[in-house]
Amino acid sequence: MDSVNKDIMVGFGGKQAWLAVRDGDPAGVLAVLGLRDLGEVRWRDGIDLAHLTDDRVAVTPPLPGAGGRTWVLAAGRHLLRPDTVLDLPTLSEQLHTEVQFFATHRVTETHRWQRADDGSLLRAFGYVGQTGDVTSWYGDPGPVELAAGLPAEFPEDSGVLVSERDVLRVAGGWSIDPTELDGRTAPGPLRVGATA
Repeated sequence: MDSVNKDIMVGFGGKQAWLAVRDGDPAGVLAVLGLRDLGEVRWRDGIDLAHLTDDRVAVTPPLPGAGGRTWVLAAGRHLLRPDTVLDLPTLSEQLHTEVQFFATHRVTETHRWQRADDGSLLRAFGYVGQTGDVTSWYGDPGPVELAAGLPAEFPEDSGVLVSERDVLRVAGGWSIDPTELDGRTAPGPLRVGATA
């Protein structure tokens, strides 16, 4: 266990989906997602499992982030699957806090983010670069999104261009850019949850 506590964080983001839970508890996040808690693992092992499997999710300990708050991140390809239903307003209501969702896949240029708090959806954006279509737009974009190049209002034409980097910029502005975790001393191990 001593070697786990001296672990180094491993960043993630590309071809991945993740949740950010304000002031979250890792065990509570796993429970609300309906995942079986497989216990603690080293960061490299947990991030690899989350990236390479469709049935595992890696959950961080609370990490300092935007707004001077702590954020628990839950990452895994499982969250990208079309059959995985994530009702963000319900998750935020069950966890009694703000919950954010981010997804990016550079091959298909599919990029999404959502934000909910206290059972209400505050913002949702989705984009598919292969077609240039905005697939989801709810609420008004905030300063971080405008700085990433989004228009202030829903675009009637297909003039929006969004990249993986934009998803990470929004994540950093709202909570944590997970690519920036790489190489930092870990405040604790990851927890891994399984769908079955």
